Amino acid sequence: ALPIYKIGISMRECMVNAVVHGNRYNARKKVDVKVSRTPGRIAIAVADEGEGFDPSAVPDPLANENLLRFSGRGVMLMRAFMDEFEVSLREPKGTEVRMVKYKTRA
Repeated sequence: ALPIYKIGISMRECMVNAVVHGNRYNARKKVDVKVSRTPGRIAIAVADEGEGFDPSAVPDPLANENLLRFSGRGVMLMRAFMDEFEVSLREPKGTEVRMVKYKTRA
């Protein structure tokens, strides 16, 4: 069975990042969401209209100076909970995050 709670947390984190960090709360900018499913997997793509970001530049949430911060764990959670996690820049601007979760054997 698919671990629905892991997919849900990943989806929420991704949407928050797109609205807050990507679109910077700009109500005129959109977030596109695409979900596709087969019997063996679910794929989610979330795209914003922001300036883009480098996922390797995201501060390590496990570093001592970041442990007590209230935010900054979204990318780490998405990487941990999903089987595939990929970030790409869109043209003319924006970021797309693609995540895939495969069905586990029961």
